[in-house]
Amino acid sequence: MHIGFVMNPIAGMGGRVGLKGTDGKVAEAIDRGAEPRAPDRARRALARLATIRPDVEVTAAADPMGASLVREAGITLAGVIDSGTGDQSSEPTEPNDRVEATESHEAPETTAEHTKRAVRGFLDRGVDLVWFVGGDGTAADVAEALEGTDTPMLGVPAGVKVYSSVFAVSPEDAAEVVASFSRTERREVMDIDEDEYRAGEVHPELRAVAHVPVAEDLQSSKQLGGGTVESLAEGVATDIRAGTGVTYVLGPGSTVGAIKAELGFEPSPIGVDVWRDGEVIVQDATEREILDSLGEENVIVVSPIGGQGFVFGRGNPQLSPAVIRECDVRIVASRAKLDAVRVLRVDTDDPELDAELAGWVKVRVGKFERRMMKIA
Repeated sequence: MHIGFVMNPIAGMGGRVGLKGTDGKVAEAIDRGAEPRAPDRARRALARLATIRPDVEVTAAADPMGASLVREAGITLAGVIDSGTGDQSSEPTEPNDRVEATESHEAPETTAEHTKRAVRGFLDRGVDLVWFVGGDGTAADVAEALEGTDTPMLGVPAGVKVYSSVFAVSPEDAAEVVASFSRTERREVMDIDEDEYRAGEVHPELRAVAHVPVAEDLQSSKQLGGGTVESLAEGVATDIRAGTGVTYVLGPGSTVGAIKAELGFEPSPIGVDVWRDGEVIVQDATEREILDSLGEENVIVVSPIGGQGFVFGRGNPQLSPAVIRECDVRIVASRAKLDAVRVLRVDTDDPELDAELAGWVKVRVGKFERRMMKIA
């Protein structure tokens, strides 16, 4: 198997610092202390692929878009595509040559055109699959470059926004799909306007329909909504008001937004708000602000994404592993939302924490009612 591999090195950087995306916000994300997320996601995916499919060959985009990470994983690097970033230092003189992987802690300046140029180079090399690391914007760029071809694409989720159904559930699952798929199907590539998203307006737009390798239970379905939450919000808000001295970290989304409204304040658009003893401590909080606000007893209230079932790891990167480990977790959802998913999922960037969170949990579905659901 011959794979084309490209990584958007700035994908997801804006999430934990409250920017809800990185498009046009790289400098601001760095000023707020953001660190690259995509390289670690790529490492996890490549390491798993090297273990289960050691015979795979990879043509990669030049650094900082992936080549060094492929070598670091011990995978055969068949070639390096000049994506226009100006870094050709990772081009091997022979296909199996090895050099030390390089590491940069800066956010490199890469654009959509760099991604598209790399994908066009992969097509020239005749790859069987384009494997990318990023979010919905990266997916749209890859799909545009693949338009008119039958070459499939698969995403390792690393962005703040992951509305498209072309992504695997986690980096390791992405490697499993790459190693084992035997068929593809047409799936939607969605994207949203980040400025509208930051203002609380979520209007996913269909950008493309792409060929995607398929493996059951290892990929995200498209977003779905549904179900009323009035009685649920009333019940949860009543419990929160009674929680004297407890710090409540209230996640994003319409379900938890209804709880915030029931508590009597205007929720921040798609943001995380912190509440304690009858008042809002922080609105639209970053990871750092959440950690600074925590007390002796802390509770996260979060609702899974409709259709996908993600409790953590999609749309709420402010709820980082450091935050989660300091809190009890209470999951809330309408019955209709749970009916649309078979299991719940987590993808926190910390595999050990993911394993700790896995198992059967009680999800509150009404004023008093609860339903058992499994976090896979």
